[in-house]
Amino acid sequence: MLKLVIPKGSLERATLDLFEAADLRVQRGSERQYRGTIEDPRIDSVAVLRPQEIPTYVEDGFFDVGVTGDDWIAETGADVVKVAALPYSKQTDRPIKVVLAVPRDSGVKQPRDLAPNARISTELPNLTRAYFDRLGIPVRIFLSYGATEAKVPEIVDAIVDLTETGSTLRRNGMEIVDVLLESRTQLIANKDVFSDPSKRRALEEITMLLHGAIDARGRVLVKLNVDAARLAAVVAMLPAMRAPTVSELAQPGYFAIETVVPKSTINTLIPGLKAAGAEDIVELPITKIVP
Repeated sequence: MLKLVIPKGSLERATLDLFEAADLRVQRGSERQYRGTIEDPRIDSVAVLRPQEIPTYVEDGFFDVGVTGDDWIAETGADVVKVAALPYSKQTDRPIKVVLAVPRDSGVKQPRDLAPNARISTELPNLTRAYFDRLGIPVRIFLSYGATEAKVPEIVDAIVDLTETGSTLRRNGMEIVDVLLESRTQLIANKDVFSDPSKRRALEEITMLLHGAIDARGRVLVKLNVDAARLAAVVAMLPAMRAPTVSELAQPGYFAIETVVPKSTINTLIPGLKAAGAEDIVELPITKIVP
């Protein structure tokens, strides 16, 4: 039913892992193949292409649904529907920033400090041009094909580049003077597809599975037993999505408890539960959480 395109490159492995966690495993003959399949009646075909190309191809109807970044949606100006943000990898747990950066010793502290017709290197020329046009600052823009920070100061005066923490820029003697855009990975759809009731329903179901897999990451299920005298103390220690599930055991005076907790807290939570009187503590992985 749906023609899907996912990003090749830095997000490829994380995207494939997400779809597999959502029980939508992409099958390919090899990692070099650009086409694949998913054994699901809602997905007809899968392509793996550069994220820069995906917004335009989805807008033009070559694909119904795609995964790409806000940065490339803005750069291409593609008229697509942003169905949902997908914070599913280290690179996308927080927004990637599109920033204006200059050499640390340049004396430039804000965009307007740049000299007229300053040279700017970037992989995002359209986004960069629109930014400087809004500011009324004349610049010369040079398309970069990678290692953008290596081009200053000999070739260009400043760069517009993607960064998560800014650490790479700092290591190369660069300083961020403005943020053009905060970019998250998005699940996007063709507007006509989104208006089609059956295709939209299929898309919403797929989105639910993907979000269920994302929400399950970093969480575990904890199950334990406790006697009635210690029940209140143990329950008070437990975080939960709503409230812990408590049920009485066949053995009088004992209760079973289960709840979902952050994986990051389990190393201190289990010893605390044990000290509070919990018994038979079991930690289980979770593959999906669907509210």
